[in-house]
Amino acid sequence: MLLDAHSIRSQVPRLFAGRLPDVNLGTNDGRSCDPQLATALLAVVAARPPFSHVLDGRFKGGYITRHYGRPADGVHALQIELAQGAYMDESTAEYEAARAAPLVRLLADVVAALLAFRPA
Repeated sequence: MLLDAHSIRSQVPRLFAGRLPDVNLGTNDGRSCDPQLATALLAVVAARPPFSHVLDGRFKGGYITRHYGRPADGVHALQIELAQGAYMDESTAEYEAARAAPLVRLLADVVAALLAFRPA
């Protein structure tokens, strides 16, 4: 199991119009991890409002996800890109524990789902 985690500003006008989802999951369009795992993780994220989320949107998985993800060989790779506005004040780049607390719980649930996953 490989989790490639990153964060990005919530709004990057020179690259993307509008606000990015809070949680961006990437599976290289389903090629880097078992689709059942992606479905399970989407369910975890959806169960934790108010976070917006997307699967294989703008962040489908970078080199690490694409290169190492081989679900047929038991290697499941997933990228998770977090919008910084979900855990910090982006204007000052300061971490805010109170703002981050719900995201911390969500990420703990994501890790638990990863650990519990057993391919069919």
